[in-house]
Amino acid sequence: MTIEFTEEETMLLELVERFVDDQLMPLEAAVMAREAAGQAAALLPEEEEPLLELCKEIGLWALDAPEEVGGAALSSRIMLAIQERLFKTIIPFRFPPDSPNLHMLMAVGSAEQKAAYLEPYAQGRMRSAIAISEPGAGADPAAMKTRAVRDGDQWVINGRKIWVSNIPTADFVILMAVTDPARGARGGITAFIVDRGAPGFIVEREIPMIGGSRTWELVLDDLRLDDGQVLGEVGEGFAPMQKRLTIRRLEIGSLCVAFASRALELMCDHVQAREVFGEKLADRQAIQWWVADAATKIHATRLMVDDAAIKQDRGGDVRTEASMLKVFATEMASEVVDNAMQSFGAMGMTREMPFAMMSQRLRLARIYEGPTEVHRMVVARRALRQYSTT
Repeated sequence: MTIEFTEEETMLLELVERFVDDQLMPLEAAVMAREAAGQAAALLPEEEEPLLELCKEIGLWALDAPEEVGGAALSSRIMLAIQERLFKTIIPFRFPPDSPNLHMLMAVGSAEQKAAYLEPYAQGRMRSAIAISEPGAGADPAAMKTRAVRDGDQWVINGRKIWVSNIPTADFVILMAVTDPARGARGGITAFIVDRGAPGFIVEREIPMIGGSRTWELVLDDLRLDDGQVLGEVGEGFAPMQKRLTIRRLEIGSLCVAFASRALELMCDHVQAREVFGEKLADRQAIQWWVADAATKIHATRLMVDDAAIKQDRGGDVRTEASMLKVFATEMASEVVDNAMQSFGAMGMTREMPFAMMSQRLRLARIYEGPTEVHRMVVARRALRQYSTT
């Protein structure tokens, strides 16, 4: 049974809906045109800055940051509801700061790090990125080879990272590296904070991705960091990294609900107006089943998001729920968007509508934060242990 939002929470969600409808939706055509021209599907600085200023003015800022740094300390449940409304548009805009890295800093940052990074990050004076994947270790972070070796009172780091987002705007990067190869993920991976422009931190290349997004490949060449740049305890970086990934996986669930809901809305509007062979598309059983299946699966996915959020807010371990959601939500939304595209015929294939970008971003979502096959494997292993009779 779902829990109703409070009056204050409902007002906040309505504020987010107005922000999306009034501020972001009018910018969609320009962003889609950039993506169609092979450019990054992103807001220009002159478009983004007024939005950020407005967010500060109306309180859409630092929503889940701690109160001691000026945040609202909102729960996971209300944050994911906010994300669902924000992701109604294909414009890649988030209310600062980005939650996953924020929560990693909150969980294991020292007092000094929280003052130097968490507080300005929460207040919008800094931006961040995280570097986990490597050319030979994408789906399995425990197989990473980037090595951090102790040298006196410093750490020397060498290796490569790939598929890193937000590099051009990041003031600091959370970098994962191996400090004890013999222990691997069980005590051998450490998180470091790297400031922009640090010697030995090299941006090797920009990688265009489908859907108009961009990632970057990094080279770490004798990068030297002090102990103060270790985030959390030496060798204990894997668990907080997994917590960070879990938060992003739940967000992907909200994104999928948002994309599928919008696709369903567009499809329903179209099929009730479009006539083919003397009959409205909405009167054809094939279309009705697409609509029914979409409505049912969107409802189920939203309940999955809500359930995971409530458990997380109560301090529960939701890694299994996050894996289930990552698989179910991405496949559900991909199906709904594809059927919506089909219902529009040739118009659904154009880049004048949001379907193409939605479809490509959902395709990326089946890889990002762990591919579908890995999450199925994780869910299966846990179910087999749970129901083992031996």
